[in-house]
Amino acid sequence: MPLPPEFHEIARRVNNWGRWGADDELGTLNLVTDEVVRAAAATVHTGRRIPLALPLHRDGLQTGLIPGRTNPLHTMIQINYEMFGPDAVATSDDTVTMALQAATHWDALTHVSHRGKIYNGRPATTITAHDRARFSGIDKVPHVVSRGVLLDVARAKGLDRLPPDHAVTPEDLSEAADFGGVTPSPGDVLLVRTGQMRLLLDGDKHAYGFPSPGLSIRTPEWFHTHDASAVATDTLSFEIIPPEIDDLWLAVHALDLVEMGMLQGQNWNLESLSTACAQESRYAFFLSAMPEPFLGATGTPVSPVAIL
Repeated sequence: MPLPPEFHEIARRVNNWGRWGADDELGTLNLVTDEVVRAAAATVHTGRRIPLALPLHRDGLQTGLIPGRTNPLHTMIQINYEMFGPDAVATSDDTVTMALQAATHWDALTHVSHRGKIYNGRPATTITAHDRARFSGIDKVPHVVSRGVLLDVARAKGLDRLPPDHAVTPEDLSEAADFGGVTPSPGDVLLVRTGQMRLLLDGDKHAYGFPSPGLSIRTPEWFHTHDASAVATDTLSFEIIPPEIDDLWLAVHALDLVEMGMLQGQNWNLESLSTACAQESRYAFFLSAMPEPFLGATGTPVSPVAIL
């Protein structure tokens, strides 16, 4: 069905096409300047390191709900192999087959398109089976190192987990920022915690799927106003599922990735970080979340680390 007028109005307000030039492929990551990274480094007080990725294994979070997204299949291809003869140093090697967005991951700007376009107005037909994503693939992202800000929406409301029908609004994000005593700055990577990950960590991966709390169609304007460089959540869907507007699926994906050119992440484990931030009464930190540079890929596994 055609996208409704509400979508197009928001798209017009958040659109960044041409903001960094007609040839730009980075989008809002242009906001992560040397000055931003120096300021991010200054947030490290204790050196406490908190990993935010899920483990990769064949019994991961994928249930077949999303076609083709397979959990990692890890196989040993060498086990104590004496390559250079008997009694030589032996080696063990592994191989893995997996969907690049099977677990904790970044979506590249090419992950979705609408009206035949990807970020910066390029044709969606530039993504092909042979060439993959010619523009704005995940390999074009040189780094994701910046100040991270945890917007702990669930904890700000006194909840362990938001209800499955909760659409996270701009008002919720502002409430979480006030709760954490932090003001988002240009270039920040914003991590939005709903508490949904608790279901997966407790072993209920089917309940972790849909329905799911997530970001409202109104949140891209909040991210645009604050000049976020990237946003990640602790949910499978990123946005509220089922959608707020009937049959308007992946509207937030389209606004973030296509219109704004903003990297987005899903399935981030924010539980330990939530506890640590509450203990230290500090919700800003140094964040390293480097993408794996798969050539032309529309997403990639990531192993982010928050350093307090």
